[in-house]
Amino acid sequence: MKNNTIIFRSKFLPISFRIHRHVPYVLLLIIIITLITFIINTSVGEYPTPPFIVVQTLLGIEPINPDYNFVINILRLPRTLTACLVGIALAISGAIMQGLTKNPLADPGIIGINAGASLAAVSLIILLPNLPVVILPISAFMGALIASLLIYIFAWDRGTHPVRLILIGVGISAVAGACNSFMITFGQIYEVNQALVWLAGSVYGRTWEQLSAFLPWLIIFVPLALLKASELNTLNLGDEIAQGLGSRIEWQRGLLLAISAALSGAAVATAGNIGFVGLIAPHIARQLVGGNYQGLIPVAGILGAMMVAIADLLGRIIFAPIEIPCGIVTAVIGAPYFLYLLVQTRRK
Repeated sequence: MKNNTIIFRSKFLPISFRIHRHVPYVLLLIIIITLITFIINTSVGEYPTPPFIVVQTLLGIEPINPDYNFVINILRLPRTLTACLVGIALAISGAIMQGLTKNPLADPGIIGINAGASLAAVSLIILLPNLPVVILPISAFMGALIASLLIYIFAWDRGTHPVRLILIGVGISAVAGACNSFMITFGQIYEVNQALVWLAGSVYGRTWEQLSAFLPWLIIFVPLALLKASELNTLNLGDEIAQGLGSRIEWQRGLLLAISAALSGAAVATAGNIGFVGLIAPHIARQLVGGNYQGLIPVAGILGAMMVAIADLLGRIIFAPIEIPCGIVTAVIGAPYFLYLLVQTRRK
């Protein structure tokens, strides 16, 4: 501890960052809120389940009523886990994108990366509905990667400017949205309904099969993001300093771009368009641990899990028994926050 701060270091991952003394208590509170939301989310529904039964089931204790076991393990637990893991992926992807572009307004949903992933996934749902579910994240990753490359190329003019990145991203997103509408127009009714629900951003009806298709992407790319956090810090010092420190700038940018596209693409393929998580979570994390990405990335991931879990819970209980997709809830909260950040950036 020094100057009213705490230096945190991990023995298992290359994470080291300085935080204010009160921050560990705030992070503990966030984790507790996430766990409580997780339990409540798994409890509520058409067949209410007592929270203590949920906790017992999660601890491996078999409930007396076998119906509880089916409702929790088969119907609700995959959905709640998917919500938390999608939040982690979107938040980390947004943190990387903000650091990579040096743009506080960057977010995979706002600048068009998620739109590219959506177009690829919708095309697959409409044209090839019988393909295995594990193919969908691969397709979405390719769409996200192509969209991110197009945005970076079109926005480059002896560097990238925040406003130019936003405008190019909005253009890419509009083109991808128009292509999505075209695909839906000519699709069969069942595939169209599936695509429309998916485009709204929802974890409704998610199964263990879909979750198992999503998990490998997290297992591979979240540790990669943590390992490359120090490189992201180096790139933010400027190209000349980064080169002087021995960083292979273009290689590192390309790798970080691929990591961000993989996480956002896999999240979009699993839960559809859940916007603004990648914008808000890194901003809150930056207020807690500062701009060091070795601390910002994992903290943003925790916040992202909490945000999507709460959004899914609110969508289920506000107008129950009608469910609102969690993507709509995050949009209602995130859009005003984005406008606020836009005004603040303009003033600066």
